[in-house]
Amino acid sequence: MTDEFGSDADGEGDDHAGRDRGAAATADATFRASVPSMDCSSCAGKVERSARDLSGVTSVETRPTSGTLVVGYDPAATTPEAIRARVTAAGYAVASTETETFAVPSMDCSSCAGKVESALSAVDGVVECDTRPAAGRVEVTYDPDRAGRGDVLAAIENAGYEVVEGETASASVWRSGRALKTAVGAVALLLGVGFEYVFTGANATLLTAFGRTITVDWALYVLAAAVAGQAILRNGWYSARTRSLDIDFLMSAGVVGAVAVDLPFEAATLAVLFSVSELLERYSMDRARSSMTELMDLSPDTATVRREAAGEDDDGRDEVTVSVDEVAVGDVVVVRPGERIPVDGVVIEGSSAVDESPITGESVPVDATEGDEVYAGSIVEEGYLEVTATAQADESTLATVIQLVEDAERDKSERERFVDRFASYYTPAVVALAAVTTLGPPLFVGAPFETWFTRGLTLLVIACPCAFVISTPVSVVSGITSAARNGVLIKGGDRLEAMGEVDTVALDKTGTITTGDLGVTDVVALNGTNEDDVVRSVAALERRSEHPIARAIVEHADERGVAPGAAGRPREADGDTSEITDFESITGEGVRADLDGVTHYAGKPALFEDLGVDLEHAHVETDGGLVVDDDVEPTDCDHGSYLDLVNDVVPRLQAEGKTVVLVGRVGDAPTDGRPQSGDPAIELVGIVAVADTVRPEAAGAVERLSDLGIDRVVMLTGDNERTARAIAEQVGIDEVRADLLPDEKVAAIREFTADSEAAAAEDARRLPWNRTNGGVAMVGDGVNDAPALAAATVGVAMGAAGTDTAIETADVALMGDDLTRLPYLVALARKANGVIKTNIWSSLGVKLVLAAGAPLGLVGVIHAVVIGDMGMSLAVTGNAMRLANVEPGE
Repeated sequence: MTDEFGSDADGEGDDHAGRDRGAAATADATFRASVPSMDCSSCAGKVERSARDLSGVTSVETRPTSGTLVVGYDPAATTPEAIRARVTAAGYAVASTETETFAVPSMDCSSCAGKVESALSAVDGVVECDTRPAAGRVEVTYDPDRAGRGDVLAAIENAGYEVVEGETASASVWRSGRALKTAVGAVALLLGVGFEYVFTGANATLLTAFGRTITVDWALYVLAAAVAGQAILRNGWYSARTRSLDIDFLMSAGVVGAVAVDLPFEAATLAVLFSVSELLERYSMDRARSSMTELMDLSPDTATVRREAAGEDDDGRDEVTVSVDEVAVGDVVVVRPGERIPVDGVVIEGSSAVDESPITGESVPVDATEGDEVYAGSIVEEGYLEVTATAQADESTLATVIQLVEDAERDKSERERFVDRFASYYTPAVVALAAVTTLGPPLFVGAPFETWFTRGLTLLVIACPCAFVISTPVSVVSGITSAARNGVLIKGGDRLEAMGEVDTVALDKTGTITTGDLGVTDVVALNGTNEDDVVRSVAALERRSEHPIARAIVEHADERGVAPGAAGRPREADGDTSEITDFESITGEGVRADLDGVTHYAGKPALFEDLGVDLEHAHVETDGGLVVDDDVEPTDCDHGSYLDLVNDVVPRLQAEGKTVVLVGRVGDAPTDGRPQSGDPAIELVGIVAVADTVRPEAAGAVERLSDLGIDRVVMLTGDNERTARAIAEQVGIDEVRADLLPDEKVAAIREFTADSEAAAAEDARRLPWNRTNGGVAMVGDGVNDAPALAAATVGVAMGAAGTDTAIETADVALMGDDLTRLPYLVALARKANGVIKTNIWSSLGVKLVLAAGAPLGLVGVIHAVVIGDMGMSLAVTGNAMRLANVEPGE
């Protein structure tokens, strides 16, 4: 059909073909395996050489001390099975591995994650561990022949972190053992203060030992430090074993040191306040993590499946409730009103309005009937559905979204990397300052040791960069999970940050600005025919074609109830009884066929010009009304009225972004087949205009992007210039690049990126305190735009729900076909960047102010804990949670 209609239709078609060819350009995958017998450098060399000989392998890393092999490979060129075979061929058995995820809610910062990683790396048989502190989870891959689940659990708990399972994982932090011990410590601290300052007469001396007088208040302070500080001291011991200069080590040193120099009140205060701080931080992190938990709760745990059970039911089938994990592909799942659909599938019986907002973010329910695809997590609002499962529970669209959201924190943003680098210098520097503050004045000027020890202890507390370190990841998790609930899947903190800095948005036309569904928009009858005659003739000619334009015409005929056939020859309403013979495709121009013995033509205007038809004088019968639109009116002549197709009608339709198809027939058919140019026997039957439908929200989305500060919105399309500009004018886009092949789209993206980066550099020179990197976001309809998506700073796939490839390819996936999610994405990303900046600089600023005041005696331990640690941790977490308030349409 491309040959039939020429450039009006084939530009976009060629573009899509090229984009399919570029879709394979994806990132390398990683194969990890346990190879126990690879235990020396010689063995490692043989395994490496054998693996490298395999085509598609891009990197090989051998770790003989742990018996681990890590291979990078191109999934388009090889497979994990092929790599496994190469290792086996070298004489080394690849052990089977198991991967399990553990909930470790108390692991809430990068320092905690580092201790867990160190503990797990020492376990023989652990192939890989992936710590996710923002989610409080650890994913461990291990060889079950060399390490058991108990070994993994023991390693995590020996690092000082409790692994929780089942309902325990969601238990309130305020009912935990640490909360109880903190409460006991707080009571002991308050009683000690009471005996020291209020009930002084009852503050008796209990004993004298090691040169110290043990009074009631002293004993209560030490008791408070011992009970409330138990977890601190235990974790500090683990930190010392792993040589980790983290908050647990610093606080442990502070508590022990304060008791050692006979400052029990400071020790008790530090232990109780820091423990309260940790509990509050854990509570706030749990609240931030709850948004991710809500995603997981969208999928039901059970499903009602119809299984064959002759004699049990009238139809020979029985309903069985099973775990959702037991539902196999092909099983028929029954879903009743108010229930969630447990797996992805296709409706085979029933109809209902279905709320797909958990997947697409679209609040308006869609009507699901037989043959429609539905997604796990969607809610059946009314009616009854029977759904054939097309994927297992762990492979559903919802499961993919949850997994990618959990994985998103792996890819650290530029600001996260900056924070980690800064913290690695900040903590040692402040610890050194604490040591100098503690020892310097007493040694060199004879100042009171207790005074300067307290000031040094304050600096130890301030040295903890906890609030500073969690300021970015907690914001990233909050932003990404908030986006997922609104139908936008962001695949990493780096993508979220980059999206917040883009100043150029490039939009594909077909399937992005438009729906991608062609439809007949205009039918004009000529030379005494009526609209049904026109539709009947062109539908008969196009019935055999699979081209989108042909399908749109045939569907229009079906909707009108017009059976295909020759013009002026009505057919029965119940089917096509016309005879179609001598069908011929005329390359680049259209088609020809005989309908019931009458030769008909359909194609572009140039075809009829070649056949000698006078397109400037096409007769039309009219009742005096307007024919095409308010600006096109027939002109009177000696034979009635006529239209000027060449100068008026066709250009006007094309300027509106429509593809024009003319339909003609031979009145007195010649005996030699196709008429020659100038043969007067050819007359026009009518005009059919076909167009892609512009998304109703497109214009508003483009306007909103401009309001958000996007400097440049561009349309990139393979369609012709006239059609592209007509669509662009409708939606308010000023810059259009049309007739583009896939590689030309990539070149355009690179040009925009260079311009954006140059503009960002100029802005940074003028406004260095507000520096951004700029960048380009490319929005396309999934994998078909893969080359351009990959070339852009951020690639955004439209309508990715149910399309695994689109989700995997793009940096961001808009799960539904809703362009309003694009400005929402920009608004969310920009607010997230603002929140992250605020969190970083406020937490850092508070720490530096406290650090400056501590040596001067202006800041005490209470200020350091309550403001610098507990206060700022709560502040940055609370600020991050504001991202959940960003809603589409705002």
